[in-house]
Amino acid sequence: MCRARVNSVQGYFLAGRFMTWLPVGASLFASNIGSEHFIGLAGSGAAKGIAVGAFEFNAAILLQLLGWVFLPVYISSGVYTLPDYMKKRFGGSRIRIYLTVLSLILYIFTKISVNLYSGSLFINEALGWNVWFSILFILVMTALITITGGLAAVLYTDLVQTIVMIFGAILLTGMGFSKIGGFPGLLAHYGSAVSAINLSSPEGESLILNIESVASSISLADINPSVDSVAASPNISTNLTCALPSSNAFVMLRGISDPEMPWLGYILGQTPASIWYWCADQMMVQRVLAAKSLSHAQGATLMAGFIKLFPLFIIVIPGMISRILYPGE
Repeated sequence: MCRARVNSVQGYFLAGRFMTWLPVGASLFASNIGSEHFIGLAGSGAAKGIAVGAFEFNAAILLQLLGWVFLPVYISSGVYTLPDYMKKRFGGSRIRIYLTVLSLILYIFTKISVNLYSGSLFINEALGWNVWFSILFILVMTALITITGGLAAVLYTDLVQTIVMIFGAILLTGMGFSKIGGFPGLLAHYGSAVSAINLSSPEGESLILNIESVASSISLADINPSVDSVAASPNISTNLTCALPSSNAFVMLRGISDPEMPWLGYILGQTPASIWYWCADQMMVQRVLAAKSLSHAQGATLMAGFIKLFPLFIIVIPGMISRILYPGE
Protein backbone atom coordinates (compact mmCIF):
# COMPACT_ATOMS: atom_id res chain seq x y z
CA MET A 1 0.00 0.00 0.00
CA CYS A 2 2.82 2.39 0.84
CA ARG A 3 4.92 1.36 -2.15
CA ALA A 4 2.07 2.23 -4.51
CA ARG A 5 2.24 5.86 -3.46
CA VAL A 6 5.95 6.56 -3.93
CA ASN A 7 6.01 6.60 -7.73
CA SER A 8 5.75 10.39 -7.94
CA VAL A 9 7.00 13.44 -6.05
CA GLN A 10 3.59 13.98 -4.49
CA GLY A 11 3.30 10.30 -3.68
CA TYR A 12 6.67 10.20 -1.94
CA PHE A 13 6.64 13.50 -0.05
CA LEU A 14 2.89 13.81 0.65
CA ALA A 15 1.70 10.17 0.57
CA GLY A 16 -0.35 10.96 -2.52
CA ARG A 17 -2.46 13.36 -0.45
CA PHE A 18 -4.63 10.38 0.34
CA MET A 19 -4.40 10.25 4.14
CA THR A 20 -7.34 10.55 6.53
CA TRP A 21 -7.34 12.50 9.78
CA LEU A 22 -6.43 9.50 11.98
CA PRO A 23 -2.90 8.67 10.77
CA VAL A 24 -2.12 12.35 10.17
CA GLY A 25 -3.20 13.35 13.68
CA ALA A 26 -1.29 10.46 15.24
CA SER A 27 1.79 11.37 13.21
CA LEU A 28 1.67 14.98 14.42
CA PHE A 29 1.80 13.67 17.97
CA ALA A 30 4.43 10.98 17.38
CA SER A 31 6.66 13.38 15.43
CA ASN A 32 6.75 15.63 18.47
CA ILE A 33 6.76 13.15 21.34
CA GLY A 34 9.65 10.72 21.33
CA SER A 35 12.18 9.12 23.62
CA GLU A 36 13.73 12.49 24.45
CA HIS A 37 10.35 13.71 25.72
CA PHE A 38 9.78 10.64 27.87
CA ILE A 39 13.16 11.27 29.47
CA GLY A 40 13.01 15.08 29.53
CA LEU A 41 9.39 15.63 30.58
CA ALA A 42 9.55 12.94 33.26
CA GLY A 43 12.86 14.30 34.51
CA SER A 44 11.51 17.85 34.65
CA GLY A 45 8.46 16.60 36.51
CA ALA A 46 10.65 14.83 39.05
CA ALA A 47 12.81 17.91 39.55
CA LYS A 48 10.43 20.86 39.26
CA GLY A 49 6.81 19.65 39.20
CA ILE A 50 4.08 20.17 36.61
CA ALA A 51 5.39 23.44 35.11
CA VAL A 52 6.79 21.73 32.01
CA GLY A 53 3.26 20.58 31.17
CA ALA A 54 2.49 24.14 30.06
CA PHE A 55 4.32 23.45 26.80
CA GLU A 56 1.85 20.68 25.98
CA PHE A 57 -1.22 22.82 26.58
CA ASN A 58 0.27 25.57 24.43
CA ALA A 59 0.86 23.08 21.62
CA ALA A 60 -2.78 21.98 21.73
CA ILE A 61 -3.84 25.56 20.99
CA LEU A 62 -1.21 26.28 18.34
CA LEU A 63 -2.11 23.13 16.44
CA GLN A 64 -5.49 24.73 15.77
CA LEU A 65 -3.68 27.81 14.49
CA LEU A 66 -1.97 25.51 12.00
CA GLY A 67 -5.22 23.89 10.93
CA TRP A 68 -7.39 26.98 10.56
CA VAL A 69 -4.96 29.79 9.65
CA PHE A 70 -1.74 28.47 8.10
CA LEU A 71 -2.88 25.27 6.42
CA PRO A 72 -5.45 26.79 3.99
CA VAL A 73 -2.68 29.03 2.66
CA TYR A 74 -0.27 26.12 2.24
CA ILE A 75 -2.83 23.98 0.44
CA SER A 76 -3.93 26.75 -1.92
CA SER A 77 -0.30 27.38 -2.91
CA GLY A 78 0.09 23.78 -4.11
CA VAL A 79 3.56 23.28 -2.59
CA TYR A 80 5.17 20.11 -1.27
CA THR A 81 7.66 21.64 1.18
CA LEU A 82 8.05 24.84 3.19
CA PRO A 83 11.14 25.98 1.24
CA ASP A 84 9.04 25.68 -1.93
CA TYR A 85 6.36 27.86 -0.37
CA MET A 86 8.91 30.52 0.61
CA LYS A 87 10.23 30.58 -2.97
CA LYS A 88 6.74 30.94 -4.40
CA ARG A 89 5.78 33.59 -1.86
CA PHE A 90 8.87 35.82 -2.09
CA GLY A 91 10.48 34.77 -5.38
CA GLY A 92 14.04 33.69 -6.10
CA SER A 93 15.89 30.57 -5.04
CA ARG A 94 18.20 31.99 -2.39
CA ILE A 95 15.55 32.06 0.34
CA ARG A 96 14.63 28.44 -0.43
CA ILE A 97 18.26 27.34 -0.22
CA TYR A 98 18.81 29.34 2.96
CA LEU A 99 15.76 27.85 4.68
CA THR A 100 16.69 24.34 3.56
CA VAL A 101 20.25 24.61 4.89
CA LEU A 102 19.09 26.25 8.13
CA SER A 103 16.48 23.54 8.68
CA LEU A 104 19.01 20.77 8.09
CA ILE A 105 21.44 22.30 10.58
CA LEU A 106 18.72 22.71 13.20
CA TYR A 107 17.45 19.16 12.66
CA ILE A 108 20.89 17.61 12.96
CA PHE A 109 22.08 19.48 16.04
CA THR A 110 18.83 20.02 17.98
CA LYS A 111 16.54 17.15 17.02
CA ILE A 112 18.14 14.16 15.32
CA SER A 113 21.16 13.98 17.61
CA VAL A 114 19.01 14.20 20.75
CA ASN A 115 16.49 11.67 19.41
CA LEU A 116 19.22 9.20 18.52
CA TYR A 117 20.92 9.45 21.89
CA SER A 118 17.74 9.26 23.97
CA GLY A 119 16.47 6.39 21.82
CA SER A 120 19.73 4.53 22.33
CA LEU A 121 19.34 4.96 26.09
CA PHE A 122 15.94 3.27 25.92
CA ILE A 123 17.34 0.38 23.91
CA ASN A 124 20.33 0.10 26.22
CA GLU A 125 18.08 -0.12 29.29
CA ALA A 126 15.61 -2.53 27.67
CA LEU A 127 17.92 -4.84 25.73
CA GLY A 128 21.37 -4.10 27.11
CA TRP A 129 22.75 -3.15 23.70
CA ASN A 130 25.77 -0.90 23.28
CA VAL A 131 24.79 2.77 22.84
CA TRP A 132 26.64 3.16 19.53
CA PHE A 133 25.15 -0.03 18.14
CA SER A 134 21.70 1.14 19.26
CA ILE A 135 22.16 4.44 17.41
CA LEU A 136 23.21 2.57 14.25
CA PHE A 137 20.18 0.30 14.56
CA ILE A 138 17.81 3.28 14.85
CA LEU A 139 19.40 4.97 11.81
CA VAL A 140 19.17 1.86 9.64
CA MET A 141 15.55 1.09 10.57
CA THR A 142 14.46 4.71 10.07
CA ALA A 143 16.19 4.96 6.70
CA LEU A 144 14.73 1.62 5.58
CA ILE A 145 11.15 2.66 6.39
CA THR A 146 11.43 6.19 5.01
CA ILE A 147 13.33 5.49 1.79
CA THR A 148 11.24 2.50 0.74
CA GLY A 149 7.81 3.76 1.78
CA GLY A 150 7.98 7.54 1.74
CA LEU A 151 5.74 9.64 3.95
CA ALA A 152 2.93 7.07 3.84
CA ALA A 153 5.10 4.50 5.63
CA VAL A 154 6.13 7.13 8.16
CA LEU A 155 2.51 8.05 8.90
CA TYR A 156 1.39 4.47 9.46
CA THR A 157 4.44 3.79 11.62
CA ASP A 158 3.69 6.89 13.67
CA LEU A 159 0.11 5.69 14.17
CA VAL A 160 1.36 2.45 15.70
CA GLN A 161 3.91 4.32 17.82
CA THR A 162 1.24 6.68 19.14
CA ILE A 163 -0.96 3.79 20.25
CA VAL A 164 1.96 2.04 21.95
CA MET A 165 3.22 5.20 23.66
CA ILE A 166 -0.16 6.32 24.99
CA PHE A 167 -1.37 2.97 26.29
CA GLY A 168 2.05 2.10 27.68
CA ALA A 169 2.28 5.43 29.48
CA ILE A 170 -1.28 5.09 30.85
CA LEU A 171 -0.41 1.64 32.20
CA LEU A 172 2.77 2.97 33.81
CA THR A 173 0.87 5.88 35.37
CA GLY A 174 -1.71 3.54 36.87
CA MET A 175 0.99 1.30 38.31
CA GLY A 176 2.75 4.31 39.81
CA PHE A 177 -0.37 5.71 41.43
CA SER A 178 -1.19 2.29 42.89
CA LYS A 179 2.16 2.26 44.69
CA ILE A 180 1.90 5.73 46.27
CA GLY A 181 -1.77 5.78 47.21
CA GLY A 182 -3.19 7.73 44.29
CA PHE A 183 -3.15 11.47 43.74
CA PRO A 184 -3.44 12.26 47.49
CA GLY A 185 -0.25 10.26 47.97
CA LEU A 186 1.47 12.33 45.29
CA LEU A 187 0.46 15.55 47.04
CA ALA A 188 1.50 14.22 50.41
CA HIS A 189 4.93 12.84 49.56
CA TYR A 190 6.31 14.67 46.52
CA GLY A 191 7.34 17.79 48.41
CA SER A 192 9.50 15.86 50.89
CA ALA A 193 10.97 13.25 48.53
CA VAL A 194 14.71 13.81 48.93
CA SER A 195 17.61 11.39 48.89
CA ALA A 196 20.29 12.97 51.01
CA ILE A 197 20.68 16.25 52.91
CA ASN A 198 23.67 17.61 54.73
CA LEU A 199 21.92 19.55 57.51
CA SER A 200 25.06 21.41 58.51
CA SER A 201 25.61 22.96 55.08
CA PRO A 202 23.96 26.15 53.75
CA GLU A 203 22.28 24.03 51.09
CA GLY A 204 20.84 21.76 53.75
CA GLU A 205 19.42 24.69 55.69
CA SER A 206 17.80 26.07 52.55
CA LEU A 207 16.29 22.68 51.80
CA ILE A 208 14.71 22.54 55.25
CA LEU A 209 13.14 25.93 54.60
CA ASN A 210 11.96 24.63 51.25
CA ILE A 211 10.24 21.70 52.96
CA GLU A 212 8.30 24.15 55.09
CA SER A 213 7.37 26.16 52.00
CA VAL A 214 6.22 23.08 50.07
CA ALA A 215 4.17 21.81 52.98
CA SER A 216 2.47 25.15 53.55
CA SER A 217 1.75 25.65 49.85
CA ILE A 218 -0.26 22.42 49.56
CA SER A 219 -1.76 22.67 53.06
CA LEU A 220 -1.28 19.08 54.15
CA ALA A 221 -1.62 18.54 57.87
CA ASP A 222 0.09 15.14 57.80
CA ILE A 223 3.43 16.63 56.69
CA ASN A 224 5.72 17.66 59.52
CA PRO A 225 8.39 19.92 58.02
CA SER A 226 10.44 20.35 61.20
CA VAL A 227 14.20 19.94 61.16
CA ASP A 228 14.02 17.15 63.73
CA SER A 229 11.62 15.08 61.64
CA VAL A 230 13.73 15.57 58.53
CA ALA A 231 16.90 14.65 60.42
CA ALA A 232 15.22 11.44 61.56
CA SER A 233 14.46 10.45 57.98
CA PRO A 234 16.36 7.40 56.66
CA ASN A 235 17.20 9.45 53.56
CA ILE A 236 19.43 11.86 55.49
CA SER A 237 23.18 11.44 55.00
CA THR A 238 26.31 13.56 54.87
CA ASN A 239 26.07 14.15 51.13
CA LEU A 240 23.72 16.37 49.17
CA THR A 241 22.62 14.49 46.06
CA CYS A 242 19.06 15.59 45.37
CA ALA A 243 17.48 18.96 46.10
CA LEU A 244 13.89 19.34 47.14
CA PRO A 245 11.35 20.31 44.47
CA SER A 246 10.04 23.82 44.04
CA SER A 247 7.46 25.08 46.51
CA ASN A 248 5.33 25.78 43.40
CA ALA A 249 5.60 22.18 42.20
CA PHE A 250 1.85 21.92 41.61
CA VAL A 251 1.56 25.33 39.93
CA MET A 252 1.94 25.40 36.14
CA LEU A 253 2.35 29.10 35.28
CA ARG A 254 4.30 30.89 37.99
CA GLY A 255 5.41 34.36 39.01
CA ILE A 256 7.28 36.62 36.64
CA SER A 257 10.59 36.02 38.46
CA ASP A 258 10.25 32.25 38.67
CA PRO A 259 13.29 30.50 37.11
CA GLU A 260 11.29 27.56 35.72
CA MET A 261 8.06 28.83 34.18
CA PRO A 262 7.45 32.61 34.47
CA TRP A 263 4.11 33.42 32.88
CA LEU A 264 5.45 36.42 30.95
CA GLY A 265 8.36 34.47 29.48
CA TYR A 266 5.97 31.67 28.60
CA ILE A 267 3.70 34.01 26.63
CA LEU A 268 6.30 36.24 24.97
CA GLY A 269 9.16 33.77 24.60
CA GLN A 270 7.88 30.25 24.28
CA THR A 271 4.73 30.93 22.28
CA PRO A 272 6.37 32.64 19.25
CA ALA A 273 8.96 29.86 19.04
CA SER A 274 6.19 27.27 19.19
CA ILE A 275 4.27 29.01 16.40
CA TRP A 276 7.25 28.37 14.15
CA TYR A 277 7.55 24.76 15.33
CA TRP A 278 3.89 23.81 14.91
CA CYS A 279 2.87 26.05 12.01
CA ALA A 280 5.97 26.55 9.85
CA ASP A 281 8.32 23.64 10.53
CA GLN A 282 8.68 21.28 7.57
CA MET A 283 8.37 18.16 9.72
CA MET A 284 4.94 19.18 11.03
CA VAL A 285 3.50 20.91 7.98
CA GLN A 286 4.39 18.02 5.67
CA ARG A 287 2.15 15.72 7.66
CA VAL A 288 -0.99 17.83 7.39
CA LEU A 289 -0.34 18.47 3.70
CA ALA A 290 -0.67 14.71 3.21
CA ALA A 291 -4.34 14.80 4.25
CA LYS A 292 -6.88 14.06 1.52
CA SER A 293 -8.80 17.29 2.17
CA LEU A 294 -8.75 20.42 4.29
CA SER A 295 -11.42 18.99 6.59
CA HIS A 296 -9.34 15.86 7.22
CA ALA A 297 -6.27 18.01 7.89
CA GLN A 298 -8.19 20.14 10.38
CA GLY A 299 -9.58 17.01 11.99
CA ALA A 300 -6.00 15.81 12.38
CA THR A 301 -4.98 19.00 14.20
CA LEU A 302 -8.00 18.63 16.50
CA MET A 303 -7.03 15.05 17.25
CA ALA A 304 -3.38 15.90 17.84
CA GLY A 305 -4.36 18.85 20.05
CA PHE A 306 -6.51 16.57 22.18
CA ILE A 307 -3.76 13.97 22.54
CA LYS A 308 -1.26 16.70 23.47
CA LEU A 309 -3.21 17.18 26.71
CA PHE A 310 -2.14 13.69 27.80
CA PRO A 311 1.64 14.07 28.40
CA LEU A 312 1.12 16.10 31.58
CA PHE A 313 -0.80 13.21 33.11
CA ILE A 314 1.02 10.22 31.61
CA ILE A 315 4.62 11.47 31.34
CA VAL A 316 5.20 14.43 33.69
CA ILE A 317 3.24 13.05 36.65
CA PRO A 318 4.87 9.59 36.41
CA GLY A 319 8.17 11.45 36.64
CA MET A 320 6.95 13.05 39.86
CA ILE A 321 5.88 9.64 41.12
CA SER A 322 9.34 8.26 40.37
CA ARG A 323 10.85 10.82 42.73
CA ILE A 324 8.72 9.43 45.54
CA LEU A 325 9.43 5.79 44.72
CA TYR A 326 13.16 6.20 44.06
CA PRO A 327 14.38 9.26 45.99
CA GLY A 328 17.94 8.01 46.07
CA GLU A 329 18.23 7.58 42.30
